[in-house]
Amino acid sequence: MSQPAIVSPCTGVCRMDTDTGWCIGCARTTEEIVSWGGASPERRGAVWDAIPSRLSRLGVTCHRLPWSTQ
Repeated sequence: MSQPAIVSPCTGVCRMDTDTGWCIGCARTTEEIVSWGGASPERRGAVWDAIPSRLSRLGVTCHRLPWSTQ
């Protein structure tokens, strides 16, 4: 049985921070956003792992609801 796909962290708030190069909505770089569809589960997981500290550095606070692939 295969693992469910790791969903995109996109929030629909797409604006790049000029100081960090991260999107203020999802805290990904342009390269991470563009390559998400072809990224391995390991790469997607690594990006997700980096998001909390990036959002903190950006000064963005949010509460993400649980994701479901169902």
